This record gives sequence, structure tokens and C-alpha cells, in this order.
Amino acid sequence: MDNNEIIEKITSGFGGAIFKTERTGEMITLTINSVSIIPVIQFLKEQLAFNFLTDLCGIHYPNEELPLGVVYHMHNFVDNIRIRLKTFLSGNHPNVTSATGLFPAANWMERETFDFYGIIFDGHPNLKRILNVDYLDYFPMRKEYPLEDPTRHDKDDRFFGR
Repeated sequence: MDNNEIIEKITSGFGGAIFKTERTGEMITLTINSVSIIPVIQFLKEQLAFNFLTDLCGIHYPNEELPLGVVYHMHNFVDNIRIRLKTFLSGNHPNVTSATGLFPAANWMERETFDFYGIIFDGHPNLKRILNVDYLDYFPMRKEYPLEDPTRHDKDDRFFGR
């Protein structure tokens, strides 16, 4: 099985759900609507032997129409093929279905993504903060906050190449 076959099989079943197809080296990247992401992941797992969820993480592009996103990396060990799936979400309603029903290992990855980006995984068995304190009232990986405190005067800029 090669990349063209994979794209053909996915588009034949989910053509309307795929917004964009890219190739970076040997890896395929598909951008999929958030409603269809779990059915596509299930299809990849059950029909195309992508049995390993390598990673799941959040992304934030603050100037885009759909600023928050989730990136899934999957691996087919039989054919040694990797695939990347992306889905984007509204900043006001950052909800996507949990992948824990298909991949139990998604549990902590989804909790971390929730903790740092505020993306809500519907159907997650225990969606709560995993690394930050419970009373933190913001999501630190969103690009909504300055990198440095402009009121600090105790740093010597000569040491930072400025």
C-alpha cells in the first residue's frame, strides 16, 4: 500500500470531510472537519491497519477563522507508513470527539491538550487538568499572552542578546 492508495481509499469514503491533502516527504497530511475526524481515524485503524496512535497534540493559530486545532499522528507498522490528521475548531466552541474509545492511550494526550489549549474532548472518561493546577484560569499554550512581563526591570538585556 502506498500514499496514493491511502488517499484514494479515504477520499472515496470521506471525500466531503477532507479540506486539504498535503505531502511532506513521505508523510501524508489530511485536514479533516471536526465532525468526521473520529470516523476517519476508525477507518484508518480498522481498514488500513494504522493501529498505533503515535501522538495527539493541540495547536493554536490566533489569527485564523478556526484558531484551535488537534493534530493526530498514526502509524501503520505492517507497511511502515505514517499519516498526520488535522482538525480545526472554533475558539468559542473548541469541542471534538474523544479518541479514547479507539485508542486508550489517547487519554493522557487529550488531557494534556485540554490542560494547555482548552480543547474539550467530548466523551473523554476523565477530562481534567493533568500538569497545571486546577485553579489555573487560562490555557498557557495559547498565543494570547505576551512571552515576557513588560513590567519587569530586573533583567539585564545584555545577557539576552538585545
